[in-house]
Amino acid sequence: MAQITIEVPDSLVEQISSIQDRLPEVLAHGLNQLSHVPNEVYRYILEFLASNPSPEAIREFKPTPQMQERISELLEKNRTNQRTPIESAELDEYERIEHFVRMLKIHAATL
Repeated sequence: MAQITIEVPDSLVEQISSIQDRLPEVLAHGLNQLSHVPNEVYRYILEFLASNPSPEAIREFKPTPQMQERISELLEKNRTNQRTPIESAELDEYERIEHFVRMLKIHAATL
């Protein structure tokens, strides 16, 4: 087993000390729950929704150029079967986001 050294905020030291023997398990669980999509993607969507957009603005909502570029890269890797498991999980998450946005647009179209 490898050994690593990390710096953590003082506020976490007590909590980590109490589960020290289970720390590898906690880290593995946390990594499994970690989003494969950058937080900026979710922040972009949440800020848009928090702005109380009009139905027209919802229908016109689209990914940023950086997001679209990353999605295109992932789709190309998927097409050529050259994606890693992490990239597959990232693409799956983008697909869930796209489904959510599509549902918002369908709802906005009925308003």
